[in-house]
Amino acid sequence: MLAVSIGTAALADSLAVGGEAVGIRISANGVIVAGTSAVETENGSVSPAEEAGIRKGDVIVKLGGVEVKSAEDFTAAAAALNGDEIKVTVNRDGKQKTLKLTPAKSTDGAYRLGLWLRDGISGVGTLTFYDPETGIYGALGHGISDGDTGRIVPLSDGSIFSAEIVGIKPGQRGKPGELCGESDELYALGDIRINCGCGIFGVADFDKSEILETGEAKQGKATIRCTLSGSEVGEYEIEIVRVFEQNGHSCFQIAVTDEALLEATGGIVQGMSGSPVIQNGRLVGAVTHVFVNDPAAGYGISISDMTEAAQSCNEAA
Repeated sequence: MLAVSIGTAALADSLAVGGEAVGIRISANGVIVAGTSAVETENGSVSPAEEAGIRKGDVIVKLGGVEVKSAEDFTAAAAALNGDEIKVTVNRDGKQKTLKLTPAKSTDGAYRLGLWLRDGISGVGTLTFYDPETGIYGALGHGISDGDTGRIVPLSDGSIFSAEIVGIKPGQRGKPGELCGESDELYALGDIRINCGCGIFGVADFDKSEILETGEAKQGKATIRCTLSGSEVGEYEIEIVRVFEQNGHSCFQIAVTDEALLEATGGIVQGMSGSPVIQNGRLVGAVTHVFVNDPAAGYGISISDMTEAAQSCNEAA
């Protein structure tokens, strides 16, 4: 358990700067539908889930009247099914929808729904900031979404872990690259309390001493910090090309100008999301996305949007 207390005050105007790779694991509030499948019966193939209108990316939160919060809950509820019609409640685009489904009796005698499921997502990202006063951190700069649908995964719980980068798949036009990492899941650095469009946020225990004031991004030269090998954080030159508003958030477009970074990764790659952006000695934001057709270019989100989203960590405690 983390020995960190949470206050109700706003985050400080000065924050510890990240750049470290972190392992991320979240559990959905329910089970995620990875896909539908056919059930072989004595009368041929059927797909109960597909026929009921269940879609890839739906999150099942109730099965036959039983609340589902995990894969274990779903397995227990599914074991009691027979051929009777049941109600299935799913979370879709932030709204709950109840569907009717009739399990099919497969040739092995078991009643099946025709579903592929998963109850969590794991990966590697980059820490953006840490507030030593509250213990609150921010990472990624964007939410953790289902890879098939792009929908943000509703969070049940999650943790972040120390990680090391063990390889790089450079980005190419039309094919995003990737930082390949390994994380130590025996010891959690902190929890994940919020998964939203501005990133993931929670409370952790980092030993960090470098503190920078926050500021607003402007056109011009800047740097980003990220980890390309092991656990060593490096700093690389970029250019902030333009600053703009989108969907109520302050964003900016960047171009990688650092030859060492371009040679190592081709530019921005998966796993670099959350890399802090520093300009004129201030923390101004984080890298969020890469241009698929130009890995040397990408987008960022303002630090003010991230810290505003992080305030809710107090309420999510």
